Amino acid sequence: MILPVVPLAVPLILLGLVALEWWLTLDRVRHFPELPEPSKARPTVCLCMPVRNEVFEVGSALDSWLDQDFASLRLVVIDDGSTDGSTQLLQARALAFPDRLQVLRNDRLPPGWLGKNHALHVAVQQPQARAADWLLFVDADIHAHPDLLARAIAHLDARGGDFLALWPAMRVVGFWERVAIPSAFLMILWGVPPRRVQDPTSRFAFGAGAFILVRRAAYDAIGGHAAAPLLAIDDVGLAIRLKQAGYGNALAKGVPHLWLRPAHGLVELIASLRKNVLGLPGMLLVAPFLFLLALVFFSAPVWLILMGQAWAGILLWLAVTAMVGLAQLRFSGAQIDGCWALWPLALVPTLAAIVLAAWDRLRGVNRWRGRDVVLRP
Repeated sequence: MILPVVPLAVPLILLGLVALEWWLTLDRVRHFPELPEPSKARPTVCLCMPVRNEVFEVGSALDSWLDQDFASLRLVVIDDGSTDGSTQLLQARALAFPDRLQVLRNDRLPPGWLGKNHALHVAVQQPQARAADWLLFVDADIHAHPDLLARAIAHLDARGGDFLALWPAMRVVGFWERVAIPSAFLMILWGVPPRRVQDPTSRFAFGAGAFILVRRAAYDAIGGHAAAPLLAIDDVGLAIRLKQAGYGNALAKGVPHLWLRPAHGLVELIASLRKNVLGLPGMLLVAPFLFLLALVFFSAPVWLILMGQAWAGILLWLAVTAMVGLAQLRFSGAQIDGCWALWPLALVPTLAAIVLAAWDRLRGVNRWRGRDVVLRP
């Protein structure tokens, strides 16, 4: 079959889009703040961590927080119905660190709540959290260098702000992780303009499940997680509500002090994307557009070559590969990886996640780690 030659305007539009993406990438590289040297200040901080079936990561992640050079840090972990061995691991840690770590088991999810939001809501009700000056929300797979929290406090002391979000470094291992996560990481990065996020007059706000440090008083003032119990992207939603209420959004890169492995293999990668890709309200309406956009963009090098514009397909492939690599080097401290050049294959998990997420929203549920939660007011 002979394919028709694509008009010259099509590759020019795509390359113009890539030029815009390069501008966004360079802006993030230039203006994302670095964490300063650690502060000697030690306000009271309570770390709140939800855990549901995280046995592969939570042990080493929790150890990294217990190793923080921060004597006033206390930890509250909510075991949200884990069935994979996480429970036994958490109980062992709690016995070893009774003065610093509290682990609570929760087996019942009340109606009208997502599991993570409810777990964090339970955590902030505990005495350690109520007494703290600052609340620190982290996911169960987040690892930190021992001086990370002291650096975060120094950043807030120097720049001000009522809540701080840190962009974590990504550790990828398996083939599909190495192919798909760097490009997904980059696309999320484009949506975080650091100067606007930190501008109190701008509507842009940013939160990350990897690390949100928020003043207890500010968190209480906006109603905490109880004010949006069914919001899947709770971290961004919390940041938006805080900024709308007039609280300052500080921002910084976590590399090399904060890192995570976002997924273990293709199935877990699709599940993670499925949970988040349509997580904000109203996103179901744009699902067909997102599907088409992903299909066109990720496959563009191939169809441009097949339709008579090989020069454009090769140039686009090289330009995006270089962009992905730059972001990984600067924001994750990664070693050069040949899998970055295979970014078009990210089409597979991306389209699968969009279709599954749209199916979830049509059914009115949010699915995560084997649990379907009905999304209703």
